Amino acid sequence: MSGIFVIIAALGALIYLAYRGVSLLLLTPALAVLAVLASEGGPLLASYTQIFMEATGGFIIQYFPLFLLGAVFGKLMEVSGSARVLADGIIRRLGPSRAILAVILSCAVMTYGGVSLFVVAFAVWPIASALFREAELPKVLIPATIALGAFTFTMTALPGTPAIQNAIPMPYFGTTPFAAPGLGLITGALMLGLGWGWLEYRARALGPRYGDDDTPAQARDTGSAPTLMIAGAPLVLVLVLNLAFTFVLIPSMDTSYLAQPEFGETDVGALRGVWSIIAALTLSSLVLVALNWARLAKGLSETLDAGAKDALKPIFNTASLVGFGAVIASLSAFALIRDWVVTVGGDNPLISLAIGTTLLAGMTGSASGGMSIALSTLGETYLEMGQAAGIAPELLHRVTAVATGGLDALPHNGAVITLLTICGLTHQQAYKDIAVVAVIIPLAALVVLIVLGTVLGSF
Repeated sequence: MSGIFVIIAALGALIYLAYRGVSLLLLTPALAVLAVLASEGGPLLASYTQIFMEATGGFIIQYFPLFLLGAVFGKLMEVSGSARVLADGIIRRLGPSRAILAVILSCAVMTYGGVSLFVVAFAVWPIASALFREAELPKVLIPATIALGAFTFTMTALPGTPAIQNAIPMPYFGTTPFAAPGLGLITGALMLGLGWGWLEYRARALGPRYGDDDTPAQARDTGSAPTLMIAGAPLVLVLVLNLAFTFVLIPSMDTSYLAQPEFGETDVGALRGVWSIIAALTLSSLVLVALNWARLAKGLSETLDAGAKDALKPIFNTASLVGFGAVIASLSAFALIRDWVVTVGGDNPLISLAIGTTLLAGMTGSASGGMSIALSTLGETYLEMGQAAGIAPELLHRVTAVATGGLDALPHNGAVITLLTICGLTHQQAYKDIAVVAVIIPLAALVVLIVLGTVLGSF
């Protein structure tokens, strides 16, 4: 039991110190080594170099192209003006009477197209603020509205999304970004519908007022910005190419060479999903540059450099969490926790998978970090349990992805803190509604997903 206490204390310290702003790059290895020292007094240096760094490096090797290309694509969308044009176009076409829905959809379109949620928040905030002011809607609802569109259904539920949360399960389960599309659409629609309904209810309850504050920063001049069609074309292309590479182009290739030792002695099933997203984001970025050459040519090198740099902190933070999880998983006390988690839900491994992933995402304050820890330690176990229970890997994939999108949005989550900072609000003012649309409703949708998946199977 003392070993379990050490693990809980290490996770608690991770949450608290991360919330206080301590760098994860320093925090995770330090806490991992301390956990080894406190629980077993094992070999500290070996735990760091052979377990922590092996797991950290393995994650970077596998997923760095996705982080890099996603960040570059998002930066190109931002600098070209495409992100702002999309947000402005959707919002203005729906009008003030549908201000909340307009902001939700503008965020959803961009994140589903591969734009970073941080870019989306910066791009949408000035326009959303102006629209909420015009419609006399409470400013305190803007963070929750952006969170619903950017942090929830487009990140975890919708099939084909290039979000890293939808990519991480693929090598573990041999799936694609379009795993369980029917269930994903139902789950996503539930998150959207319930979240939108809650925000409309809260707007009526709070009454017609924006709130006393300084006028928000104005959207930059878009006189030379792309048209709405040009701005949206790269996003559509990401989805179309992702679909084409996943189901047509890559399956038609001769990939027998992957069985050779130099290529990892694997097969295309384990790589198809990652390859599809890499190809889709690369080609879409090239098209984006071509369509916006006049706007991007002058500072293209700086833009690409900034996008590449934007990828570094997220992937190293996430990879460090994976390394921390690997060290925790190596402790003998973790076997007791693992044995308990896999028994939750009885004969239904979906329940165990959902609970384990959700708890780890909440503990780390990171959807991708919590998922990576869960799958790196228990992924093979859940796959075997699913096969024994007749559960399709696609369903395991979708449950895992959706399960990360609940407790990850607790107050210490970096995206939540950044969003509130952008909007000039505090947790006390605006977090209640974020919690409803980004924590409670996604967890409810997860329950529905598990019930439907158990009864109907994967579709």
